[in-house]
Amino acid sequence: MRLVAVVVLGSFPVLAQDGAEVFRNQCSPCHRSGSSTSAPLAEALRALPPETILVALESGKMRSQGSSLSPSERSLVANYLGNSERAQVMPPAAKCSAAANPASTEPGWNGWGVDAANSRFQKTAGGLTRSSVPRLKVKWAFGYPGVTTAFASPTVFRGRVFVGSADGAVYSLDAGTGCVYWTYQAAEGVRTAILVTSDGQAAYFGDLEGNMYGVSGSTGTLLWKTRVDDHLYAEITGTPKLEAGKLYVPVSGGAEQVAAANPAFRCCTFRGSLSALDARTGKLLWKTFTIPDAAKPTDGGRWGPSGAALWSSPTLDLDQKALYAASGVNYSDPPTSTSDAVLAFDMESGRLLWRRQFVADDVFNFGCTTQERANCPAKPGKDADIGAPPILRSLGGTRRLLIVGAKSGMVYGLDPDHQGRIVWENKLALGGPQGGIMWGAAADEKIVYFAVSDWDPGKPEAGGGLVAIAIATGKKLWSRPAPKPVCLGTPGCSAAQPAPLTLIPGVLFAGSLDGHLRAYEARTGATIWDFDTTHDFSTVNGIRAHGGSINGGGPVVAGGTVFLNSGYSRLPVMAGNLLLAFSVDGQ
Repeated sequence: MRLVAVVVLGSFPVLAQDGAEVFRNQCSPCHRSGSSTSAPLAEALRALPPETILVALESGKMRSQGSSLSPSERSLVANYLGNSERAQVMPPAAKCSAAANPASTEPGWNGWGVDAANSRFQKTAGGLTRSSVPRLKVKWAFGYPGVTTAFASPTVFRGRVFVGSADGAVYSLDAGTGCVYWTYQAAEGVRTAILVTSDGQAAYFGDLEGNMYGVSGSTGTLLWKTRVDDHLYAEITGTPKLEAGKLYVPVSGGAEQVAAANPAFRCCTFRGSLSALDARTGKLLWKTFTIPDAAKPTDGGRWGPSGAALWSSPTLDLDQKALYAASGVNYSDPPTSTSDAVLAFDMESGRLLWRRQFVADDVFNFGCTTQERANCPAKPGKDADIGAPPILRSLGGTRRLLIVGAKSGMVYGLDPDHQGRIVWENKLALGGPQGGIMWGAAADEKIVYFAVSDWDPGKPEAGGGLVAIAIATGKKLWSRPAPKPVCLGTPGCSAAQPAPLTLIPGVLFAGSLDGHLRAYEARTGATIWDFDTTHDFSTVNGIRAHGGSINGGGPVVAGGTVFLNSGYSRLPVMAGNLLLAFSVDGQ
């Protein structure tokens, strides 16, 4: 099949018109500006090789949609959309020389949230201060070959940057120069941050096929590979946590929620889960599903219950030996009590300790966004997933709170020592399928900061904004609207700010779908620095690269340098393939 497809892809140009017609009739309702689905714009797909698109339709994440097309139609669409130019290859000069920078002893940023509590608060910023942030300039730029989205969160450890990419390539780069130490090729895209052991000997990450990997931190050589979940649509989007020789791995499965838009697809059987692996061997130690019972056939040939994916990194509570994870919606009826919730798990056994659900009966899949409403439940919910991990904070003495933000626009303070009892709640945003709080907040000891998405594909100037909340009381301290985007008129431009925030003493960093990275004064919310990433950059690895929307992976700060991925095409927003490093005066 694959050999035949390659021959078809090289067929006469007249077939491209047929491919355009197939795309217009079968695909464009989702892959267009103004769509509310998670599909990238056609402009983003045109940067990919035809073979990549064909594989996605035949055996990848678009296989459900591709199943409704004939083999020739899939080939025609791939040929119409794909870029047949030879893929860019990094030159030998991109490799680090023997004289690469020595290992740094400054505090790094290891994993997604910089600490066990997922605070995203870098207390020691390597000399980066409120007064020096306005002098930030690009130190170096790195381009990801052959991809149209840059969604992973970088890890910085002992002078190296570890980062995954949408085509599964994982890189170890020099933090000072951006040169490449090694590259490892995973089976699918790597959206998680990389976890590095304290001695630097091993690095761990997950991919979008549900695989976990352990590789050598110094060479990238594979140590082990474990399929954490065998479901066809299992993905690892949330960065695992590493503690005492164990990896705690959340599993999501949003691709099945998208596949439900295909009328021929029988929705749905995926269940979210949390697993513990032996970090040395990759052996599965325990696994707990967010929905205890497997899906069964229901009326109309559908299956359920399903969903309750774990999208984000779990939060560690070492005092209680517990893990806290936030769950998403149910994909099909019947609804469960573990969707749209914070779930507490025992670290040793995986036993579910308690759950706190915020939105009941939230059953939703992308069939509800189509004209046919295929697989859409009779009473669809609001799609109020919780994609942001909880933040654990101490209030002094024995009082502690878990702070949680949701796509509903609500934020909560929960008591983790009393079954997640709600201590306070506050409505910060309108909320919606891509609204409210998307990917994460940041917090110091007293204040938690939220960025608002409220993305509206039909209103690019809508959404966005920052809010500061007192942790102890839930009281709003200040709020700032998003700046009006200067990219209005560009497909995918938006003022929404779904990306996770990053905090250093006195300064808050926030990315936006308009492609800007901004720094705000933490005390007042005043903008003190603004950088537009949406243009072409000369890269240290010789790859043509440009920035775009900033979404799933936020900025990280280590050793006085800010690292950021720019470009996100998994929604119909602005694509890109860029990793940037900023330092004071670019030094």
